[in-house]
Amino acid sequence: MADKVLTVCPYCGSGCQLHLLVDEGQVIGSEPAGGRTNEGTLCLKGHYGWDFLNDPQILTARLRKPLIRKNGVMEEVEWEEAIQYTAERLSAIKEKYGPDSIMGTGSARGPGNEANYVMQKFMRAVIGTNNIDHCARVCHGPSVAGLTYSLGDGAMSNSIPEIEHSDLLFVFGYNAPETHPIVARRIVAAKQRGAKIIVCDPRMTETGRISDMWLPLKGGSNMALVNAFGHVLVHEGLYDKRYVEANTEGFAEYVESIKKYTPEYAEGITGVKAADIRAAIREYAKAPTATILYGMGVCQFSQAVDVVKGLASLALLTGNLGKPNVGIGPVRGQNNVQGSCDMGALPNVYPGYQDVTDSAVRKKFEKAWGVELPRKKGYPLTEVPHLILKENKLKAYYIFGEDPVQSDPNAAELREALDQLEFVVVQDIFMNKTALHADVILPSTSWGEHDGVYSSADRGFQRIRKAVEPQGDVKPDWAIISEVATAMGYPMSYANTEEIWDEMRSLCPLFAGASYQKMEEQGGVQWPCPTEDHPGTPYLYKGNQFSTPSGKGRLFACEWRPPQEQPDEKFPLVLSTVREVGHYSVRTMTGNCRALRQLSDEPGFIQISPEDGADLNILDGEIVAISSRRGRIMARAQISDRVLQGATYMTYHWWVGACNELTADFLDPVSKTPELKYCAIRLERIVDQAQAERDVHESYQRIRKQMNVQEAVLADKVTR
Repeated sequence: MADKVLTVCPYCGSGCQLHLLVDEGQVIGSEPAGGRTNEGTLCLKGHYGWDFLNDPQILTARLRKPLIRKNGVMEEVEWEEAIQYTAERLSAIKEKYGPDSIMGTGSARGPGNEANYVMQKFMRAVIGTNNIDHCARVCHGPSVAGLTYSLGDGAMSNSIPEIEHSDLLFVFGYNAPETHPIVARRIVAAKQRGAKIIVCDPRMTETGRISDMWLPLKGGSNMALVNAFGHVLVHEGLYDKRYVEANTEGFAEYVESIKKYTPEYAEGITGVKAADIRAAIREYAKAPTATILYGMGVCQFSQAVDVVKGLASLALLTGNLGKPNVGIGPVRGQNNVQGSCDMGALPNVYPGYQDVTDSAVRKKFEKAWGVELPRKKGYPLTEVPHLILKENKLKAYYIFGEDPVQSDPNAAELREALDQLEFVVVQDIFMNKTALHADVILPSTSWGEHDGVYSSADRGFQRIRKAVEPQGDVKPDWAIISEVATAMGYPMSYANTEEIWDEMRSLCPLFAGASYQKMEEQGGVQWPCPTEDHPGTPYLYKGNQFSTPSGKGRLFACEWRPPQEQPDEKFPLVLSTVREVGHYSVRTMTGNCRALRQLSDEPGFIQISPEDGADLNILDGEIVAISSRRGRIMARAQISDRVLQGATYMTYHWWVGACNELTADFLDPVSKTPELKYCAIRLERIVDQAQAERDVHESYQRIRKQMNVQEAVLADKVTR
């Protein structure tokens, strides 16, 4: 009979608890557990996403031994050599160019909070720079910046279970059934309880199909629509005057900013009918409880922070904060993107969101870590290519649990930047596209092979547990980083993850009471949890006490700005990146799960409207060529009536159909988040489909061979 090990799913921010079934040292299955957010249910990835632990080498191979590039070829070495070489090269670059010439990442995926804490400590205390960032920069960075400004905390104000008890759900740029299926169940449950659902999205999503109102706004017009909502609330007197007067600031400036954004004016920008704008916000305003849920359709634009502030203002105007079943929910994408932010894997804050420029905070960390710390903010991850190619400021990059060549925009420029660096370290569990550019590869244990803590999207700390022994000569991420630190002259040693966790919470008032013991007893702890006797906080701002400097919520509106790249005669269509329900992130995990691989494979799909398909004489399922000002790829056409004419959608999981070869690196000026939801492309029909299929197959095999996949696997044909 198989043993059961309780842990947390590694795939999205829902934080679902599950049991891994272990027989003779191997994971053979999973079962749902009774976690706070999933309550005995799991999605597709939760049920079948464990198989990569067994290293089936379907897509790419697990890293089993440290590697160093020697004479242009990666060679296996012992750990002592790998650690010493990494330490010596980093030390030499620090000595020659200064600590700010080195960049590091955290990891929002499997390593857990403790490894992220150790990594940011390494960059700050050992390297001597605040150049630490992670993939929140390309997703919910605007949530951290925008919500911190408006409310004081850059996280969900409410809890996932509360969603189904809200009277109205305002879903903006968020497709829960594909990104967070368990959250989608909460939305369906709310509908069954009688809640109204309003969806703002250019594409007809699954949530849109069950909604009471769908507002199909044009891509990139978010700010204009949010301003129009605010205009109606103010000018029709629908806002909560007492609440606004008592609990907010900036009302007069807000009114002035939204003055011209009548629904009629906004209709000309958004394409949403003025009557529908009025009808939607009237429903929101009159609901006894209302919750805003948003995702990448808000965050991955060059005006994302403004829109987040604008959405928070709608909640403030209607008093939908500070009590159960209301609020604003940025539903985090990757499983521990909230946790990586919590742990300070960001260039401007220490763990617990404590400002690196605050001298009192800095002195506290200096005393704890025994070293003088840098005083200025670090570089954001999305500026790395520019800092290398244009400014020549970065010389080394320590990439921990990230694959930016696959996940970040303008992939060709990023590859060029990596190749120009003097030293690249990749620390991961699988070979990936970024690792092809590494000078050193450090193999780590995976989820299921180590202990730790994840943070769910609704601020919930939960334990992850080791289920099986790792195979190969690999080490936990926190142990690898500690050994490099020690070799660089800063002794760093921990007995286990709990020791790391206790050090972290001793420095973070927000998390001080969230002990391992409390997580065991309660099943999880939602921060803030300031003391040992505090149970945690299901919803924020009780009593309408906001975490802003004044204690009041800050209202905000500003002028709408169009996306920075517009379609033209040469590139007439708009591309937006999206996700697929059966795959995750850069696909090294889910692509190595047998069941999930059967759902879809290379080269991925591009969704296009029936009208555009007809105009271009493209049939459903055909291979097509897609190009932008940055690159050219192939993918399979998917004709869909969910898509408006002129818009296209691609998932970013694929190697051959890698949409980030096309995307632009225009950034939000505050969060530095790229505009992944809007770039101009051209779509072309390929006449010789047989040759196109061969080209896809050959390209796929070539990449897989680079990843050292076994020849037997290489013989597999591409799944149609």
